[in-house]
Amino acid sequence: MSQSAVAEIPLQPGRPRRFLKPETQTAMLFLLPSFLGFMIFMALPILASLALSFTNWQLIWTPSFVGFQNYIKLFTVDPAFYAILRNTLFFAVEYLAVNIIVSLTLAVWISSLKRGKAIFRVIFFLPTFTPTIAASVVWLLIFTPDGLADTIIRALGLGLPNFLLSSSWAMQAVVLVTLWANVGYNVVMFNAALDLVPKHYLEAATIDGANAWQRFWRIRLPLISPTVFFATVMTAITSLQVFDEIFAMTRGGPGSATATLGFAIYQKGFTNFQMGYASALAWVMFVMIMALTILQFHMQRKWVHYDD
Repeated sequence: MSQSAVAEIPLQPGRPRRFLKPETQTAMLFLLPSFLGFMIFMALPILASLALSFTNWQLIWTPSFVGFQNYIKLFTVDPAFYAILRNTLFFAVEYLAVNIIVSLTLAVWISSLKRGKAIFRVIFFLPTFTPTIAASVVWLLIFTPDGLADTIIRALGLGLPNFLLSSSWAMQAVVLVTLWANVGYNVVMFNAALDLVPKHYLEAATIDGANAWQRFWRIRLPLISPTVFFATVMTAITSLQVFDEIFAMTRGGPGSATATLGFAIYQKGFTNFQMGYASALAWVMFVMIMALTILQFHMQRKWVHYDD
């Protein structure tokens, strides 16, 4: 075909190419409000706190860049930092272990009941609806000197000191109140997972002579291990961020016996107005939570069983 013949062939009008399909444009339109909310209320404040951690901003004066000075002060100068870090880890480890054991025990007990399961689920879940500050104030009145707790301790002849005035027992009071307020969430979640375990597995194990403990340890616990893993991760994250109970009950005392990272961030930022230093503390907490979460996801391969 000659070049003149090719030039005479009329060109077919092509359809205009769209950058995105109509359904994709609709999806993006619906996702836009959530995306804007995330950027305004999550991403930008996070980046702002990171920038503030490299300044000496004290809320009134204009902030000036100080580099890593806040972080160096945290790890080398501040005498209270390692005590706060130790308190935070102590609370997180104790509360996480007690919460998982108690909630799992209560869930197994509720699952074994023939009647009244729903009532007990509601009873144990009710404290999660209670504002933590309000519940902590009530517990403060219980633990106050000559309060209900002291009266019971004296009546039983246990010889224990007042919890809130003892540097050795104050953290135990905080753990107890936090456990009371939050254990119901894991109880309901574990109980729902236990009810989903196929009955014929347990019946077959019973026929083979397995007792109640063997049925739980070798059948029910492995089958609900993904739920236990999820509860462990979420409980660990919230335990590292504990603040409300300490603020309402002890204000970090006596001395610094119950001062944790969450309370120290509030104290440095809104009492001492050291916003840059408080932001550096917040980022230390963030790194701890991320490291613990990554470690948990790494270790789950050894004990979590997914149904493939």
